[in-house]
Amino acid sequence: MIENLINDIQQAMLDVLNNEQLAQLRKVLDYTFRNVDVTKKDTTDSSADNKSLTESFLAAKRVEGCSEKSLAYYSSTIANALVKVGKPITHITTDDLRVYLNDYQQESGASKVTIDNIRRILSSFFSWLEDENYIVKSPVRRIHKVKVGKTVKETYTDESLEIMRDNCETVRDLALIDLLASTGMRVGELVKLNRDDIDFQNRECIVTGKGDKQRRVYFDARTKIHLQNYLKSRTDNDEALFVSLLAPFTRLQISGVEVRLRRLGQKLNLPRVHPHKFRRTLATMAIDKGMPIEQVQHLLGHQSLDTTLQYAMVNQNNVKISHQRYLG
Repeated sequence: MIENLINDIQQAMLDVLNNEQLAQLRKVLDYTFRNVDVTKKDTTDSSADNKSLTESFLAAKRVEGCSEKSLAYYSSTIANALVKVGKPITHITTDDLRVYLNDYQQESGASKVTIDNIRRILSSFFSWLEDENYIVKSPVRRIHKVKVGKTVKETYTDESLEIMRDNCETVRDLALIDLLASTGMRVGELVKLNRDDIDFQNRECIVTGKGDKQRRVYFDARTKIHLQNYLKSRTDNDEALFVSLLAPFTRLQISGVEVRLRRLGQKLNLPRVHPHKFRRTLATMAIDKGMPIEQVQHLLGHQSLDTTLQYAMVNQNNVKISHQRYLG
């Protein structure tokens, strides 16, 4: 109880004292309360307070346009941290969160990327609490971004793409692969598309991405032909652009696309065939051919330029050619 009281006093003085003065204040308080017993008079349930503040934060993020999927991730991440720390939000310290992140990584074997995602969500939560004056200073401020080693993520080669096209068993799968490859859209955006969304004359369509944000994407002539052939072959009246192969021909789901591509990859002995790889391939190809990075960012629907750069892998052959040209 004494520890919580001292923490409250320090929190209240953060805007008044510097770090050295806060450290001195801590020594004085520790000495002053060394033989003092304190009993908490307020019987308020801290877990209820934590839940209330978390719900207020989630409501604010919902108003900002966060998707329900993101909100569910925020909610579970924050709730898990608060339960493990076991303190009222106003008493949580930087050390509490450092210990939690360390224990979580040790117990779960989570990657550094996952730990940094948790840190980022907690930072957003406590920064909001600070902005709304529920706390004086976010305890996550001094927890720095987790350093993650860069890994070279694979893209499809031109040969792999042609092999997949040549071995598609249905006209639907051929149109699906072409649309993913030529637009770089997310698989979640693809399955939301309806027939009427496709503008064949201008070879474009409007997709709805994360946060219900819309953007225009473009496809090539080959994709146009294969899409038209697929739609002509359809006997159903479903409005969805892509439907299941069997009756009652309902809208194709993300899992259906993933399973279909994975089976195609296994059949052709191609490594790690999945929808997102088409997106990374397009980004890499666009940058490799000289498209300005800002335009690639807009094409992919990224808010941050850093995200676009993470998707794009520079072609190593071009690096070698440039080295020979400029330095060889």
